[in-house]
Amino acid sequence: MEEELNYVTPTFKRDGARARGEEGGHLQPLLCVLAAALGIVCVILVSVIIMLIGAVKSEQEGEIKNFTTQVLQLGRKTEEIARDRDQLNWTLGVILQYDVFLVNVHCPQRVCKPCEYGWIRFKSNCYLFEESTYYYNWRSWEGSRKKCNEMTADLVMIESLEEQEFINNYTKGYNDDAHGYWIGLSNNNINGTWMWINGSNFTVEYWQTQQPGYKVSCALTLPKAKPLANWGKAACDMRNRWIYFRVQLWSGASAAVSQCVC
Repeated sequence: MEEELNYVTPTFKRDGARARGEEGGHLQPLLCVLAAALGIVCVILVSVIIMLIGAVKSEQEGEIKNFTTQVLQLGRKTEEIARDRDQLNWTLGVILQYDVFLVNVHCPQRVCKPCEYGWIRFKSNCYLFEESTYYYNWRSWEGSRKKCNEMTADLVMIESLEEQEFINNYTKGYNDDAHGYWIGLSNNNINGTWMWINGSNFTVEYWQTQQPGYKVSCALTLPKAKPLANWGKAACDMRNRWIYFRVQLWSGASAAVSQCVC
């Protein structure tokens, strides 16, 4: 009987470390891809964050700029309101000096002018020059003041070189060299000193070099004399023209025409 032969097929086990190494070799490219992807995502996130920060900062700067503009506009509006308030207070003070305030005269068509028709404006004041050519319309110093008071005005007080030059530009010679325009200056007081009608001493003076020696004298400006030496002294009962003076209705150097709620 023949012997049966059993053939055994050998099975070889792979080394575990080697197998794991091969598996790791397959994973490494994948990890590199993942790392690169994460890096790209991080870069994108950082870029987005930077862009968002820039956008927020830009928006904040815009809001700050708008807020600053609004503050400046409010400041200008406040200044305008303050000027309007001061002008209204000024106007009210002037109106209260009148016994009767004629709206149609001072505010024709409800538009108020600093000076009424015929008056000349200089700085914050109004002037009217009496120009009558008839002797019987001229007045003494006191008579001139009375005429001024009837128009809620008074004789002019010259308090600066600019005002002196302004008056010289509007006074005209008439009759003779001794006649001129009464101003609000006299020594008709208890002390016999030269004073303005408001009781103040003069800060500027433009007297002629030679003056008559009247005990009681009143001052006038003489158009035919030298411009800076044309204040004359005359007897207060002498008849002359005169210069009306009063403050303008609206305050401020730029007040030309203003709306008036009268």
